[in-house]
Amino acid sequence: MRKALIFLLVLIVCLAMAACGGDTTGTDDSSAPAEAAETAEAEEAAEVSDAAETTESVEPQPEESGELSLEGQSLLIYCGAGMQKPFQEIADAFQAETGCKMNVTYANAAQIQTQITESNQGAFFIAGSQEEVKPVSDFVLDSTPLVKHIPVLAVAEGNPKGISGVTDLGSSDIVTVIGDPESTPIGKIAMKAFDDFGVKDSVNLAATTTTAPQLATVISLGEADAAIIWKENCDADGVEICSTPDMDAYVKVIPAARLSFEGESEAATAFLDFLGGDTATAVWQNYGYELAN
Repeated sequence: MRKALIFLLVLIVCLAMAACGGDTTGTDDSSAPAEAAETAEAEEAAEVSDAAETTESVEPQPEESGELSLEGQSLLIYCGAGMQKPFQEIADAFQAETGCKMNVTYANAAQIQTQITESNQGAFFIAGSQEEVKPVSDFVLDSTPLVKHIPVLAVAEGNPKGISGVTDLGSSDIVTVIGDPESTPIGKIAMKAFDDFGVKDSVNLAATTTTAPQLATVISLGEADAAIIWKENCDADGVEICSTPDMDAYVKVIPAARLSFEGESEAATAFLDFLGGDTATAVWQNYGYELAN
């Protein structure tokens, strides 16, 4: 009986130990899926974090624009009256491209010089020659040569008076007109040519004009036989250029003189670049100008 009880106790202890071992094994098995889930969540979180870090490290690049916008800006420019047609085309093209409002004043050199000194305004002086910039040099930052300004001897269509050169203008039966030598560069050139060719005191000078384009009009109206005029202004009906080398020595260069009042603005810098570009060059050449360089 005693042995039976001992055997029974041993059996109970063994069963208890077996039960404890089964619970431990069950706990280990059930924790494996949980740990796997936690690991997967950690890996996913790490991937999201890496992606976020990668996104933050790439800074967006600004879009590049091929055109400069100068909306709201403006430029005041002075230009010799003889260059009005080509320069207005250039100014209009720049305004259309950039939005910069172009305010251009056309007058003879003396009038422009007075406006510059009295108003203390403006970005550029587009002068008929570099000599015309000298009186306002105190207000000029620098000058950029643009195109050649070529003077010619203009006569009535068909050259009915048979004019062959400046010397012929000394004949009393040939009526001549020139630009005002006190206010226009073309007038100064005419007087210099008369002096150089020895006809200063004999030329039959009917009148002077305040701007170069007016000279061709006088000839076309039959009021004069000849005039010393810029090549680009010799485009009126009833006017032609006399084929002579006499005026070759008087070729000038048209400069873009940058003024100290507004010449350093963003718009002025952009316009100076534009003057050296293909668009402006094409316009000058269409009007018969030759590049300075």
